[in-house]
Amino acid sequence: MTYSVDLRSRVVSFIKDGGSKAEASRRFAVSMWCIHDWCCRKVLSPKKQGRRLRKLDWEKLRLHIAEHPDLILRERSEHFDVHINAIWYACRQMSLSHKKNFPVQGKRS
Repeated sequence: MTYSVDLRSRVVSFIKDGGSKAEASRRFAVSMWCIHDWCCRKVLSPKKQGRRLRKLDWEKLRLHIAEHPDLILRERSEHFDVHINAIWYACRQMSLSHKKNFPVQGKRS
């Protein structure tokens, strides 16, 4: 969870007015690391966090699933040279489920 821009600006202005970083840390209950980071920034607004880079390209996986819908996770993981859990996680994050529809071969008794 990020700190508000108001708190960040109050901490930085406290330090610019002559207060120490240690005193600001105690007074505003913020870690020294955050204070040092805020003092070095030009803009105090929080940085946008994106999805981290992964070995598996999700768009290629999406196309592969569309082209080969009947492959199982193990076969996809071998194709992309990743662990099975990487395929499972990516499919879950993209809200893709694997449903097999076998034709009915007769009535079951």
